[in-house]
Amino acid sequence: MATKKSEIKFFVELDDNKVPEKLSWTAEDGGIEAEDSKAIMLSIWDHKVKETMRIDLWTKDMPVDEMKIFFHQTLVAMTDTYERATTDQKMADTMRDFCEYFAEKLELKS
Repeated sequence: MATKKSEIKFFVELDDNKVPEKLSWTAEDGGIEAEDSKAIMLSIWDHKVKETMRIDLWTKDMPVDEMKIFFHQTLVAMTDTYERATTDQKMADTMRDFCEYFAEKLELKS
């Protein structure tokens, strides 16, 4: 039985110093076509060496206040993913406490 393949593409426009000026992504299966973004964080697990490879990009016009929100939301999402993947409720709760602390210290809560 043939498996279905799906592609997610990231496009990065760089300035002369190789600093991202524009980021966009396409995921046809999700109905996304050249959607603009100001930041991308991508983690890839290399099971052979048991190491995470990462791509972290943001445009030079990404506002710092939005970067703080982006980080907070990423930490919350990672906590949810950790809990689903491991069923480790105790550590997930500890991570949620940290996310709350992080938001409080950055004054992200209104």
